[in-house]
Amino acid sequence: MSERVPVLRIGDVLLVSIQMDLEDQTVMDLQEDLAERIVATGARGVVIDITAVEIVDSFVGRMLATTASISRMLDAETVVVGMRPAVAITLVELGLSLGGVRTALDLEKGLAILRRRSGLPDADPA
Repeated sequence: MSERVPVLRIGDVLLVSIQMDLEDQTVMDLQEDLAERIVATGARGVVIDITAVEIVDSFVGRMLATTASISRMLDAETVVVGMRPAVAITLVELGLSLGGVRTALDLEKGLAILRRRSGLPDADPA
């Protein structure tokens, strides 16, 4: 049995923090879990944190793009955060532009993008 990637809720946003190597079954489970959680919670945004991902290949790149497409079809915008420079370079070299996927340097900036673009309330109303 494959390990599952946790999907956490932060208000109207779901947070997916990838802390492991992604295998085919893990990705399929994540996509199914995330889609179910978007529908169940009515989430308007998804943040995929890849800070712990050091190496990517075309599989991981396609997974990010496909996951974002699934979320978008369920009315939730996706932002990928924490991308390392080497990961960005590798994705470009592989010809994977991650079309339709927003990126941000860190979680705070990713949440700010979602608040601006999706009309989510500010985290700190003060």
